[in-house]
Amino acid sequence: MRFFVLLAAILLAFPAMAQTVPQSREQIRLTFAPLVKATAPAVVNVYTRKVVQARAPSPLFNDPFFRQFFGEQFGMGVPQERIQRSLGSGVIVSAEGVVMTNHHVIKDSDEVTVVLSDKREFEAKILGADPRTDLAVLKIEVKGEKLPFLQMGDSDALEVGDMVMAVGNPFGVGQTVTTGIVSALARTSVGITDFQFFIQTDAAINPGNSGGALVGMDGKLAGINTAIYSKDGGSNGVGFAIPSSMVKATLAGILSTGHAVRPWLGAAGQEVTSEIAQNLRLPRPSGVLITSVVAQGPADKAGLRRGDVVLSINGYEVSDTQALRFRIATLGVGETAILKALRQGQEISINMPLISPPEKPSRDLTEISGRNPLSGATVVNLNPALTEEMGIDGAPTGVMILSFKRGSPAHQVGMRPGDIVEKINGETIALVSDLKKPLAGGGKTWVIQVKREGRPIAIRVGG
Repeated sequence: MRFFVLLAAILLAFPAMAQTVPQSREQIRLTFAPLVKATAPAVVNVYTRKVVQARAPSPLFNDPFFRQFFGEQFGMGVPQERIQRSLGSGVIVSAEGVVMTNHHVIKDSDEVTVVLSDKREFEAKILGADPRTDLAVLKIEVKGEKLPFLQMGDSDALEVGDMVMAVGNPFGVGQTVTTGIVSALARTSVGITDFQFFIQTDAAINPGNSGGALVGMDGKLAGINTAIYSKDGGSNGVGFAIPSSMVKATLAGILSTGHAVRPWLGAAGQEVTSEIAQNLRLPRPSGVLITSVVAQGPADKAGLRRGDVVLSINGYEVSDTQALRFRIATLGVGETAILKALRQGQEISINMPLISPPEKPSRDLTEISGRNPLSGATVVNLNPALTEEMGIDGAPTGVMILSFKRGSPAHQVGMRPGDIVEKINGETIALVSDLKKPLAGGGKTWVIQVKREGRPIAIRVGG
């Protein structure tokens, strides 16, 4: 029906065409068949298998007599292995058998099987996965055979209203093709991944389509289908795809190093609201107001300053902080980002060479032991590489609590993963090594100052 509506709109827009009566069936037939034939063989099914531990119930489990003496846990039985299976889709992106899919499709799996459109099955190796972009790269061995694959398209060339085609394996029924239009671009408030900058489409996307291809009318990969907005699990015409620009950058990093490699900006900012735009005398609320710059970082060395408003990167508009992060993340280490910014009402251009985030200071991952309030906690030195991996904004420094053992002193006094320890009994903590002296000092009273989600908190123990 959508095709006929589109055809009617074209005829109404061009009266001369409307006056021409079709003379044959071929003149009125609108079909995606050639596009499907050219692209569908590059879309695969991805099946995963995971062994999980489950306890078989005891036949005496419902007997109150045994529960009275042995407790409510009685009857849980002996642990047994259970096979958990899931399915998704994938896209062949090289003739040698490299496959892109979603991270959530293969997460924690023990075995991954890729099934081609011709029903051949291959055991796949996971070359790398990136939870922050929800992308993963698989490899199947095809013994020299050249497989059909999709070339990377230019997701930045898409416009709202462009026709697109989604190919995948919804509900495990087999390869399925749906069509629609690009409903919106640069969706940054979806909350699916750390790098939120999605293509929104009304092409029907359902469970099992994850990891499949969003194809442009040029027959190239426009994005990887990753999520839907739905209250009942079915398609409601609101689907989201990871743009091919991010797919391309993540693929390059994983193929070269085994993990995603993203450049380091060395600065943090906030979205320009209407109030901020009015105070800065901007014509409209757009861009990112830089609130902090890391000393000797890439932004600092390039000349970006606190108070600057970044408007675009390499010619692409930056409307908020998510767009800023996305544009930097899609560039490669060693490339140069050209920033257009406003400084005191004047537009400036900044050329910023991109580098990978450094591992300085070293992480010094340490589990605290002994008789002290942090015993049982695992702490680490924050550095740009770690904060990038964890998706922490603002480039914080110091000693962070990564985790703690349940029931340990650190757990009991109220410490939380993510807390940054700033002072202990008045002594400044900048590195893990700084913890040794105040923790070894003992005492009956401890005052631990931490920063939790940007807010200072004092935890008093004893006294």
